[in-house]
Amino acid sequence: MTDTQLQIELAEARLRESLSVGAPTVHKDLSLVSLITKFSDSESEVPLKEFISNIESSARMGNWNEADKIEVATLRLAGAAKYFTTVAQNFTSKE
Repeated sequence: MTDTQLQIELAEARLRESLSVGAPTVHKDLSLVSLITKFSDSESEVPLKEFISNIESSARMGNWNEADKIEVATLRLAGAAKYFTTVAQNFTSKE
């Protein structure tokens, strides 16, 4: 048995062990996105502080990571706020 084959078998054994019964499984619940009110430039909408707080709370409950929170925040923008992120992305990608 070669060194590479031995490493593969050891990796497979570790993977099987981590997937065995009793091992904690982490599930992301992205359905919580629908609970987050869109944020826009309108004064009648949710304030920015509340918008961010809703994302943080949903992230804790849904086991989201930082990248998930950024994607959700971007997806829940509307109006001038969404336009700003689009322009900012185009600006940074041209550098």
